[in-house]
Amino acid sequence: MLIKSLNYWSLPGGLDGTLAVEDCLETARRHGFQAVELCIGEAGALGLSADEARCREIMAYAEKVDISVPSVASGLYWDYALGSDSPEDRERAVAALEQMIRITSWLGARTLLTIPGAVDVFFQPGGAVIPYDTVWERSVAGLKRVLPLAEECGVALGIENVWNKFLTSPMEMARFIDQFESPAIGAYVDVANVLAYGYPEQWLRVLGSRVKGIHFKDFRRAVGTVEGFVDLLEGDVDWPAVMQAIAEIGYRGPVAAEMIPAYRHYPEVRIANTSRAMDAILGRNATDRD
Repeated sequence: MLIKSLNYWSLPGGLDGTLAVEDCLETARRHGFQAVELCIGEAGALGLSADEARCREIMAYAEKVDISVPSVASGLYWDYALGSDSPEDRERAVAALEQMIRITSWLGARTLLTIPGAVDVFFQPGGAVIPYDTVWERSVAGLKRVLPLAEECGVALGIENVWNKFLTSPMEMARFIDQFESPAIGAYVDVANVLAYGYPEQWLRVLGSRVKGIHFKDFRRAVGTVEGFVDLLEGDVDWPAVMQAIAEIGYRGPVAAEMIPAYRHYPEVRIANTSRAMDAILGRNATDRD
């Protein structure tokens, strides 16, 4: 049975890290989610300085409110990029990724969403444009350094398809993953990000058992920019086709709604809407818990 999860950034205060983790867990559970995807920032509610004791506190609270933390994400990859032109930044990226692996493990989560680098970053105009093959070479080198720790911790690095002009086809993503010959690296498929250049159901079938995580979002192709991300069921994701592909590949992990940004007014309404939409997509009643 798929696990209905909510990404921390979906809640007010999530993006800036001011939302207390405990409040996130309570809110998600109140709206019928079975799990939460927590997010690591440089500081804030769950920063890089988080230690094992703090993670144990979070796990105990999650158990208390009857919610799990199966996956972890982070927005640090844009500034801590394995593919950066700066050797110092690449070293910082390796160190940060190792710490995020530890935090993921301490939280009892099994998957860490990972972005290995970018040819360019669309929301950082004027930033460096790095040659594609260079990003590939540097990210492979960096991932090879952290994989032993990920294997030791039992954490899978889920490489996300994100608008970084890197790994833009499922065949290429599969090739990138397979070269490591490690169970600690796989794909994190964002079904809405794919729509700018493909079909999520095709990505899921090609990647198959490599899929370690799935993001639920929706997107309107006719808009074609970041403004095209909309509420679930309002965009062009073919949800029946996506669900059929998920069933075919035998994926049984969390499907995490990543709804950014929150509504300007009454933001919790978006969480309620997301929960109801996910129930419809997953074919279950709001009271279903398994």
